[in-house]
Amino acid sequence: MKNCAIVGINWGDEGKGRMVDLLTQDYDVVVRYQGGGNAGHTVINEHGKFALHLLPSGIFRPGVVNILGNGVALDLASLWTEIENVAEKGVPITPDNLKISDRASLVLPWHIALDELEEHRLKDKKYGSTKQGIAPFYSDKYQKKTIQAGELFYPDYLARHLKDLLEWKNLTLTGVYDAQPYTTEMLCEYLHDYGNKLKPFICDTGNWLRSAQAEGKSILFEAQLGALRDLDYGIYPYTTSSNAIAAYAPVGSGLPSAKLDEVVGVVKAYSTCVGEGPFVCEWFGSEAEKLREAGFEYGAKTGRPRRVGPIDIVATRYGVQTQGATTIALTKLDVLSCMDQIPVCTKYVVNGMETERFPFPAALADAKPVIEYLEGWGCDISTVRTWDALPKQAQAYVEYIEQVIECHIGYVSVGPERDAYIKR
Repeated sequence: MKNCAIVGINWGDEGKGRMVDLLTQDYDVVVRYQGGGNAGHTVINEHGKFALHLLPSGIFRPGVVNILGNGVALDLASLWTEIENVAEKGVPITPDNLKISDRASLVLPWHIALDELEEHRLKDKKYGSTKQGIAPFYSDKYQKKTIQAGELFYPDYLARHLKDLLEWKNLTLTGVYDAQPYTTEMLCEYLHDYGNKLKPFICDTGNWLRSAQAEGKSILFEAQLGALRDLDYGIYPYTTSSNAIAAYAPVGSGLPSAKLDEVVGVVKAYSTCVGEGPFVCEWFGSEAEKLREAGFEYGAKTGRPRRVGPIDIVATRYGVQTQGATTIALTKLDVLSCMDQIPVCTKYVVNGMETERFPFPAALADAKPVIEYLEGWGCDISTVRTWDALPKQAQAYVEYIEQVIECHIGYVSVGPERDAYIKR
C-alpha cells in the first residue's frame, strides 16, 4: 500500500487535476479532502475536456473509487450538476465509484447569498471571493452551525436542526445586510430535491477507508488550491477558508490514521494567480497579456483572467517546505517556448534588503521582485516525451528550478493532455 497527496505549491491553478488524472492509474482510491466548488481542476482525456469543481479527478479511471471527505464544503446543487455534465460524456458515476462522507457539511443557499453580500459590502477591500459560499460555510462549520450530509437520513432531526439554524441565520441576513430572509419551505425544498438525488452516494466513508487501508489499497489524496491559499500558511487574509496543505489530508479525508508516503507538489513553469492579494512577481500590460494568451490563463470556475508573471522561486520554495513535498510536477513548460529569455524571480527586496525568505503576509504588499534571466529554447516542445529529447536550454531551466527550490522534479508537463508529460 502507498499513500500519496497531490497538492498545489503556489496560489492554486498549477495543474493538479491533470496530475491526479494521470497518476490515478497507480491508485485504488482518490479522496478530495478539503475545499468546495470554488476552484476548478481541468482534465483532458479520451472523454473530452472537463473543469471539475467537486468531483475528484480520478472519476475517469475505471475501477477507482472516488471519495468526497468530511473536510469538503459540499454544495449539493453544484455537485449534482457536475455529475450530470460528466455522465453525459459517457463517464459512469454510481455509488460504486463515488462516495460522499456522511460527515461532510452542506453549503446551503444562504452561504452563497452571504458571500455575495459581504463582497459587495467590502467594495474595493474585497477578498476576491468566487461567491460560492465558501467563507460563510467554513465560518458556520467552526461555529457548529451546519447541516451534515448524514442528517438527510434523519428527517425529524434535520427538521428541528434546520429550524434552529434558520432562525439564527435570518438574524444576520436581515439585521446585518438588510437582505431577504429564508423560509423553512425554501430550504426543505432545496434539501429534498438535491438530497434525494445524492443520498445513494452518502455513506460512512471513514469506515470504508479504514477497510480499504486494512486491505492494502493505495490512496491518492487530492487537494484544492495551493499552499499560498492555505488558511494558516498562506497570504492571509487573501486565502481560502480551509487547509490546502498535505498535512490536513488524513483529517479531511476521513482517515486520520493515514500516513503519507509521498507528496507530489505541482508547480507551474511560470506564476499565475486568481483573485485578490499580494502577488510580488506580477506582470502587467502587453507582456502579461502575451503570457496569459499563450497559457490560456483564465479561471476554470469563474473565467476570470489570471494574474501572471515569471516563476517565483521565493514563494515556490516556501510552498515546497509548507507542503512537505517529496517530488515536484512542473506543468506548462511548453508555454514558455515563445520566449527568447526566461525570467525568474529569485529574491524579494523587503525594507530595502534582498531576501530569499518568504515574508510575513503584511510585508508582501511592499515587496519587490529581483529578476534574473535564463536562456530560452525557442521551439515547440509539446510533442516531446523523453528528457533527452528536450532542448538543452529547457533541461537547464528545469534543473535550475529543481536546485533552487530544493526538491526533485519528477514530472514535466508539456501539454494539457494526459500523455503530454515527461517522467524523469
